[in-house]
Amino acid sequence: MYKTIVLAYDGSESGQKALLDCQEIGQWSQARLFLVAVMPPPVPAMAVEAWTYSPEAEVAERQRFQAVLEAGVIRLSDTGLEVQGELVTGNSVDEIVRVAKAVQANLIVVGHKHLESWAQRWWRGSISKSLIEHAPCSVLVAIVT
Repeated sequence: MYKTIVLAYDGSESGQKALLDCQEIGQWSQARLFLVAVMPPPVPAMAVEAWTYSPEAEVAERQRFQAVLEAGVIRLSDTGLEVQGELVTGNSVDEIVRVAKAVQANLIVVGHKHLESWAQRWWRGSISKSLIEHAPCSVLVAIVT
């Protein structure tokens, strides 16, 4: 039985599907839920004329991620579940695994949307595939087609 569940949450369509699945599992198993939103690290400014680092843009992005995370926490809390949220910065897979280990998770839930073309699949990679290889526990992938 799952007692501690980590949900990798970004507010996307696949993230919403994962949140609903996580809610059902959490209610069924009376698990503690940990939502984690992973913000990518700022790209270092490297002699690129077209792009410059903006602290204001980073603050706005952090606020956007925090708002999405809080909305997910509220949605699950409103159903009576025990929920905590954490916004982290770094590589998605590394941070999700780190949080799962820290809270001793029995399950990680993540959303996944099928990509249309081979170029999209090649270029973007898959967090869910990488997560399965590195997770310290079971992984549930909620798929949106």
